[in-house]
Amino acid sequence: MITLTENAVAAVKAALSRADEPAEGFRIMVEPGGCAGLKYQMGLESVSREGDAIMEANGVKVFIDARSQPHLAGMTVDFVTNLDSPGFVFDNPNARDKCACGKSFG
Repeated sequence: MITLTENAVAAVKAALSRADEPAEGFRIMVEPGGCAGLKYQMGLESVSREGDAIMEANGVKVFIDARSQPHLAGMTVDFVTNLDSPGFVFDNPNARDKCACGKSFG
């Protein structure tokens, strides 16, 4: 469903190791908002919720709620450390439009 690059896996593993509370993986979801209509939300997660799709990439669990699954199918998540815009980068084949920062899509 979602592909995580090696850089994304490393970034999530680093976040998991620094977390104040234990977490099994991370959740990625889509919510209304952002300048293009929908925005990505990510955060550490301890348990699955009803309807979640759960995938694993190189030892990292990814939780995706049922409402977000169609919007995220086939997406690749990367993590970049360049000076202009460090952070997670989303290559989403379902996005018709996206904002300049790449954090929202339509």
